[in-house]
Amino acid sequence: MTCKGICIRHKAQKPVGTGRYVSGQKRCQICEIFIKWDGLWCPCCGYRLRTRPRNLKYKAKLRARNKEQVTAIITA
Repeated sequence: MTCKGICIRHKAQKPVGTGRYVSGQKRCQICEIFIKWDGLWCPCCGYRLRTRPRNLKYKAKLRARNKEQVTAIITA
């Protein structure tokens, strides 16, 4: 599995004010790029995309934002 350069078409810009995973971006470990893609597999190399952060600090931030969104939906 190697990067074929197809992922460049789906490259995602860093969102302002929110995290990458919160905004729906996914990361390919082989291509080393964040992409905006609906599937679970990289369109370029076929490797599984990461949908959640690995770092404990960023995992906590993601959980907090998801919890805020759920409570906002429930109270509305």
